[in-house]
Amino acid sequence: MKKILYIIVILIFVTFILKGCLKQDKGYDEPPKFSDARPLDIIKYDFEPAETRTIDGVDYLVARGKVGKYGGDFVTSTIGEGPKTFNPFNTNDDTSGQMAGIMYDGLLTTDPFTGEVTLKMAKRLEILPDNMTYIIELRHGLKWSDGMPITADDVVFTYNDIIFAGYGITSTRDALYVDNKLPTVEKIDKYTVKFKTPVPFAPFLRNLSLSIAPKHVFKPAVDKGKEYFRSFYSTTTKPSNFVVSGAFKLKEYIPAQRAVYERNPNYYMIDKEGNKLPYLDRWVMLIVGDLNNDILKFEAGETDTTTIPGTMVSRYRELEKNSDYTLYNLGPTTNTSFIVFNMNTRRNKNGKFYLEPKKQMWFCDENFRKAIDWAIDRDSLVLNVLSGVGQPLYTAESITSIFLNEDVAKGHPQDIEYAKKLLEQSGFKLKDGILYDKNGIRVEFELSTNAGNTQREATGVSIKEDLAKLGIKVNFKPAEFNTLVNRLTNTLDYEAIIISLTGNPLEPHSGNNVWRSDGALHLFNQRTDEDMKSTDRILPFEKELDKIFDEAKVQIDVQKRKELYNKYQKIVAENNPVIYLYSPVNIIAVRNKFKNIYPSQLGGLTHNIEEIYIDK
Repeated sequence: MKKILYIIVILIFVTFILKGCLKQDKGYDEPPKFSDARPLDIIKYDFEPAETRTIDGVDYLVARGKVGKYGGDFVTSTIGEGPKTFNPFNTNDDTSGQMAGIMYDGLLTTDPFTGEVTLKMAKRLEILPDNMTYIIELRHGLKWSDGMPITADDVVFTYNDIIFAGYGITSTRDALYVDNKLPTVEKIDKYTVKFKTPVPFAPFLRNLSLSIAPKHVFKPAVDKGKEYFRSFYSTTTKPSNFVVSGAFKLKEYIPAQRAVYERNPNYYMIDKEGNKLPYLDRWVMLIVGDLNNDILKFEAGETDTTTIPGTMVSRYRELEKNSDYTLYNLGPTTNTSFIVFNMNTRRNKNGKFYLEPKKQMWFCDENFRKAIDWAIDRDSLVLNVLSGVGQPLYTAESITSIFLNEDVAKGHPQDIEYAKKLLEQSGFKLKDGILYDKNGIRVEFELSTNAGNTQREATGVSIKEDLAKLGIKVNFKPAEFNTLVNRLTNTLDYEAIIISLTGNPLEPHSGNNVWRSDGALHLFNQRTDEDMKSTDRILPFEKELDKIFDEAKVQIDVQKRKELYNKYQKIVAENNPVIYLYSPVNIIAVRNKFKNIYPSQLGGLTHNIEEIYIDK
């Protein structure tokens, strides 16, 4: 069965191994501390695969950690204003995705230590020789938190009636189209379903990790239509109304303060002695306004873990010697931080341009964007913003990606004089230290980021200073995060924004909705549903990216996929619709009282939240 399970992904992991990414450090019981690691070392462990154990008709998943103890709270934090929804199908920001995702599991998952696709709610996966048909058998005897059985009906409903029907955020569905066709899913028996793709579809297996919804709860919401569904399981929903499959269920939510999750008594994981998980009573997630508050709460003992900014790494490394916490180095983050310019030349439904025409002309000028790219001093950003704990980023793929284009990743140094020549080629003129376009209009625009993220705020100040050397006036205005996201994805009335997206180092197709011209996160030239009727304002390089992603998703040969994804990264680097900045090293601190702590680059700290416990 295991041979069949990995028939498609095995080639990917051969590539992964050749890159040295799966080199394991022995020592399951004693994970290496930050002080034992070189600056960019990545923590790896050596684990036995998870196993299934059937007890009283229930196919439990057995945890791989030590047998622990029950009780206690785990207090973490998130920066910003909190989630916009608890519906896992409506999320389009990291905070909402995390807070909703806590409560729902998928059929499959990615092993956080090896990167392999592995079983979760499913106990069996069979891929037929046509590489298009997937047979999934659910674990028998699973229950939702309200006691109702989890069956094949829930799986078929989730895919057919929610995802494929376009309910919630449609980017998931859009990424599954092949030749304008979606996969099919049908029920075989109470616990078994069959998926079939129109053609062999390399990324499909990882899409089987999507949350599964309880049909008896979500169907009434679906029956009321898409507009109602957008508000279903919102932040005003009573916690008692949530029906979940994950290790924890929402118990309390206080806007802008905290979300409290309690143990799901029906969860299907057990420890090696057969004790039901999770061990913790509660997972408390505090909502903090900014990075400074996050650090202060950790130092005051109000939270149990925090991410350490580069500016504080040296201090925390010294304090660690006599502290109650341990630092862990997870290596470069999978996030990609960047500036995105609004290149939209369309009008809104009221006939008004999303972006005033003079700025359309600037932002849509390839030389203008390239000049910005060459004017940014990334080495200075790494030194001053990250305190050297990171490295410059030039690519659309994260530094840890197994599909990274190494040539593009080399980048280039800051070159102000070359940037000026690029601007001159497009008719821009520098006079008395001020840049004017070919029509004599001063070049001035607004740059935003999310307020409270001190790292991004410092980045904005630095970029403002860099662009002043070109004579460009940048009005830097941080904004509340939800407001920023709304302007970026809904009203489309922004000029330039510093933000980041979470990448998938194992599968570039996860960025399909960013790079396809009709993608829900095609930020630099976003189209509304109404705009989708016309393709006349799609740029040539966007059409080329559409073609590459269409070809890559149906290409099973890993090397050919690598060539296609190398090409897409080169196109992005040459056209600069998005200008990448840096990649921080992910360093976290965790209280020593917590055990079964095995953070990984792929899974972070809480990938095994159900087996984390407090040593009293």
